[in-house]
Amino acid sequence: MTETTAFETRFGFKRSDVTLANWRLAPFNQWSFQNVRELVPSAGIASSSATETLPTLGALAETTFDLNGMEIGMERFLQAAETDILLVLKEGKPLIGWQAPHADAGRPHLVFSISKSITALIAGILNSQGVLDFEAPLVSILPEAEGSAYGTATLRQLLDMRLSLDFEEAYTDPSGGFARYRRATLWNPLGGEEPQSLHDFLMSIKKGDDEHGGPLRYRSPNSDLLGIVIERAIGRRFSELAAELLWQPIGATGEAYVTVDAEGSPRTAGGILTTAHDLARIGEMMRQGGAAGSRQVVPETFVRDTLENGDKEAWKNGDFADLFAEGSYRNKWYASGEESGAFAAIGIHGQWLFVDPSRAVTIVKFSSQADPNNERVDQLNLFFFRQLAAMV
Repeated sequence: MTETTAFETRFGFKRSDVTLANWRLAPFNQWSFQNVRELVPSAGIASSSATETLPTLGALAETTFDLNGMEIGMERFLQAAETDILLVLKEGKPLIGWQAPHADAGRPHLVFSISKSITALIAGILNSQGVLDFEAPLVSILPEAEGSAYGTATLRQLLDMRLSLDFEEAYTDPSGGFARYRRATLWNPLGGEEPQSLHDFLMSIKKGDDEHGGPLRYRSPNSDLLGIVIERAIGRRFSELAAELLWQPIGATGEAYVTVDAEGSPRTAGGILTTAHDLARIGEMMRQGGAAGSRQVVPETFVRDTLENGDKEAWKNGDFADLFAEGSYRNKWYASGEESGAFAAIGIHGQWLFVDPSRAVTIVKFSSQADPNNERVDQLNLFFFRQLAAMV
């Protein structure tokens, strides 16, 4: 008779049950989203080491929310929304927090496409240093991009996802281009074929029928290419730059890392893991115009450009027009266009960094949603964030 391990008692499945083939599926994602480096090669992002505690819900535990006409208690909503960790800051100070029984707020959590927003901040710093020219053609940094979808694109178009690619963002496609993309990042089993690096996969993507510079077309490979462009332009690893230019200057205290492919190329589109406290620090830094305390980490001009200069027509004709009625997408961040000035970084499976500058509130929500991309749940999360920001 096989004894039940402590792991199985806590999570309801064995560690050996979690594989490259199923790690993003429920219920395995409840463990894997905070332990990705046991499955996918990763590179550490150094920070200082200090333990931070998660606050409690306090009196708000009894609060109810109106989520599009549905009254629901706070803890019940967090459970229904498959939340792992919630952290809310008011004027930069941790105010309330919550974690599921399976989660650990002291461990880094996979943030998926919030990685894109973080990577863009590093690009913004390098732009201010004269290392990256956003208006330059990509081939000036990656000559081998000639003939690919990126051969006639600029870095600005890459940052704003206004490129035409013959590629579909199909997260659950088991056999098409997106599956091949995930195999190149080592996020899926290779399946017996000759392994392809992330770089070579990106260079194999062909241009779509439309011209570059049109509406928002959200395609994750663009953001992985941004990571490769950054490494090529400065001749250093992304993980080192992230530590030096972002994590350490904001005073990050937790562990962080980014997954890499077989050649060490970083998965900057979706492979960063960080703690809730440190992601909240990034949100606070953005709320403060790029500053962390007395230190200017990201140029204020870049933050202002990100939040104010997104093309609204590109948004209205793009892939996420229903998310924010008056929204925009610039430098891989979402600006709501609402009176509050709220903005966000968002990842699949329910990862959120939501900032309401009018109320000095920053919200981090990590989740392990079974459905990677659920528009209804996205809207319920936004209803929740807006009301929560008004309450605290």
